[in-house]
Amino acid sequence: MENNKFAYATLGGWLVLGTFFFSLPAVAQENRSMPDKVHHAEPLYNDLVRDLGARKGEKEFNVGADIKRTHTMDDYGYLMEYEFAPVDRLGLEVETDFVYSKSRAASTPSTNQLERLRLSSQYSFFVSKKHAATLAVGYTQIFDLAHGGTAFNPFFIAAKNWHNNWHALIYTGPEIAFHDAASKVNMNWQVNTSFHYTVPQTDHFIGVEVNQEISSAGVQTTLHPQIKLGLSHKLAVGMAVGWPLSGHERAMSSFCRLIYQL
Repeated sequence: MENNKFAYATLGGWLVLGTFFFSLPAVAQENRSMPDKVHHAEPLYNDLVRDLGARKGEKEFNVGADIKRTHTMDDYGYLMEYEFAPVDRLGLEVETDFVYSKSRAASTPSTNQLERLRLSSQYSFFVSKKHAATLAVGYTQIFDLAHGGTAFNPFFIAAKNWHNNWHALIYTGPEIAFHDAASKVNMNWQVNTSFHYTVPQTDHFIGVEVNQEISSAGVQTTLHPQIKLGLSHKLAVGMAVGWPLSGHERAMSSFCRLIYQL
């Protein structure tokens, strides 16, 4: 059983890496026409693997911080992401998540650890300038280093623009988690929708994400009002506030992201 779980856990990661290596010959192609691409406002909290309709050679580096304070604990999360497109419409990503937890009780020690490693791929199979819409599918392999386990997350994305400045997007799919110590499987369904308004002729936007997790325990819903400021054609900063509406977790949080286009 353990060997089977290990094989399944590594399969997703190999698929992501295999896609990259088999795509290497295509990366060397030159003098090609640029494929169609529709600009969509990308949510800040549950961001995408790469821009929808990604073009070959695009690269991006992100760092982010998430701060959550409860009556018993202060949690500080940090992430680093590297995204790139080896071929048109295919995005790959490597993400590391760190967490520092500080207990308000003197008897409980603080912890600082690498919590998760994520390997993701995303392919935009439909891009239409006429309809200002993009559809994509993807997969994320999550290695839970803090608790021992792994999770599989296939997902679907649909995005649509209206009048160039109004943007809507939905990101949805199951997350199937295997826990080694408990030898059990948990599944929840994630539904993340976002709505944004982009300021004309700029890279600024204002909007909101509605992040939902549906499981046997019920529905947990969190709003993330957010704003993004384009500081230059390569650098942007985004800020969001987490406002829980339902579920067991009712602590407010804050999140910021620094985005650098390489």
